[in-house]
Amino acid sequence: MSKKLQVGLIFGGNSSEYEVSIVSGHNIYKAIDKDKFDVHPIWVTNDGYFANEEDSLKVLTDPSYRVDNPHKLHNLSNLAELANLPEIDIFFPIVHGNLGEDGGLQGLFRILDKPFVGDDILAAAVTMDKEFTKILAQRAGVPVADWIAVKRPEYDDKQNDKLNYNKVAEKLGEDLFVKPSNQGSSVGVNHVTNAEEYKKALDEAFKYDDKVLVEETVPGTEVETAVLGNDQPIVSGVGQITNATGSFYTYENKYADNSTSKLQIPADLPAEIVETVRKNALKVYQATECSGLARIDSMLTPGGKVVLTEVNALPGFTNISMYPKLFEEAGISYSDLISKLLDYGMKRYQHKKTLLHKHD
Repeated sequence: MSKKLQVGLIFGGNSSEYEVSIVSGHNIYKAIDKDKFDVHPIWVTNDGYFANEEDSLKVLTDPSYRVDNPHKLHNLSNLAELANLPEIDIFFPIVHGNLGEDGGLQGLFRILDKPFVGDDILAAAVTMDKEFTKILAQRAGVPVADWIAVKRPEYDDKQNDKLNYNKVAEKLGEDLFVKPSNQGSSVGVNHVTNAEEYKKALDEAFKYDDKVLVEETVPGTEVETAVLGNDQPIVSGVGQITNATGSFYTYENKYADNSTSKLQIPADLPAEIVETVRKNALKVYQATECSGLARIDSMLTPGGKVVLTEVNALPGFTNISMYPKLFEEAGISYSDLISKLLDYGMKRYQHKKTLLHKHD
């Protein structure tokens, strides 16, 4: 009997998606194949403390559970509890948002010389930044919504034309979206149609990031697809978001218990539209050098145009999350999906090791 892989399942973190991360961690912990893997939950608290396994198991059951950082210092002592774990063979990060999917954790794994699930440092950073994602998507020939970026010094300069709604509307139209460039789950995103709303939206978005995107509104419905793999990834079918309350798919639409949003899988769309969504997703996945997994979101206009919205390189694994549901529809169960993701993480690590040893 082969030795079980020791998996470090990392969740929590200091981001606006903290609660979603715990739910994702809970689901993965329950579904992972215990015959193949020994799973060690590693809870990262809001203040950056890596909790012990006992506390990590408690918060998976009760997301409101809290623990104080005993060290009271922001240094390597915050990692001390990891010394009590067995040797971890591979890390599975499911820390959504800042520090979890922007290259921060990925850099730590590289320093520790450990395999991990999902994007490497570059792809994590690029896909977390919505502007860089747009630039690379355009380079790959994938349509994106037109936009301008506002940096914090420009925001602080109250005379700057980028803060003038009428000037911006001349370029992008009066119907706009304002969003932090580096955030997930629609956090800090607002739909605006006048100068007063625009000013409030900028103020809100700059609470979350030092760069804010102002985008033209692309009318239509949101369609999503999922990608799995490294050099030769596979693309799932397409899902569609229906009945989202309001003008866009908000954080509340995604996760609130009373959400009226529906995930239609597979989407009831013409075959040529489905193929365009899937082809665009693959182009963007490869252009941003993603590996392991990503969910690619787009808007489908009434005229049938597919416009990229964003790349989520560490998508949710909650009960209502589109990523695992799309692959269930494609015949890959939740448990098998987790096993495949761990396998892709190991294969990438082994490949990089081979490249290094070629020059020894």
